[in-house]
Amino acid sequence: MITSPQQEMVDAAIRSRRSIRAFLPTPVAREDIEGILEVASRAPSGTNIQPWKVYVLTGAARARLCAAISAVHNDPAAAAAHQEEYAYYPRQWVSPFIERRRKVGWDLYTLLGITRENKAGMHAQHGRNYQFFDAPVGLIFTIDRVLEQGSWLDYGMFLENIMIAARGRGLDTCPQAAFTPFHRIIKEQLCLPDNEMLVCGMALGYADPDKIENTLQTEREPLKNFVRFLE
Repeated sequence: MITSPQQEMVDAAIRSRRSIRAFLPTPVAREDIEGILEVASRAPSGTNIQPWKVYVLTGAARARLCAAISAVHNDPAAAAAHQEEYAYYPRQWVSPFIERRRKVGWDLYTLLGITRENKAGMHAQHGRNYQFFDAPVGLIFTIDRVLEQGSWLDYGMFLENIMIAARGRGLDTCPQAAFTPFHRIIKEQLCLPDNEMLVCGMALGYADPDKIENTLQTEREPLKNFVRFLE
């Protein structure tokens, strides 16, 4: 099969996308952020609804949100009062999904030297989400509550476009469902209108090449396990 330079560039951007969990403090130019979001908005959506809305947090705005959520995360009694508005993960885990979830979790913890008994270490690592893993840019995504499941599917394509467009500019990302339990804090901090619902967050910046957690390479199932060709 002959590949073109364009195909190679697109494939490289997709294959190099990883969830980065340690970023450099290097600022990201606003024109790069705008360029990423503009090209990502070319994602398809049913009848061109374009269900996405994005809040870009840098500087003091980012710091305020991080501090507010981290304070609750580190207070077990306070954290218990916060729950997600929608189920991102299944309520009941079954095979093979539970095995995949456990593997990626323990692969990360092993790299970081966090043992199964080290609950404090696990809590601290999870809390890194609420600092956007030190990325200088935090993205918060919302959707209008009137929209249905199809628009959420469309939203996923928009999010993927952001991550691929970031790679094309030498930037990295980490999509973060970890923010979903704290939607009330996010609503207050960002002054979200009542009709908007939190979808997720995302860290955006330059990966720190010296951090061991960024060496994590997650596995993918071979095609034979999830594809059927019918003729």
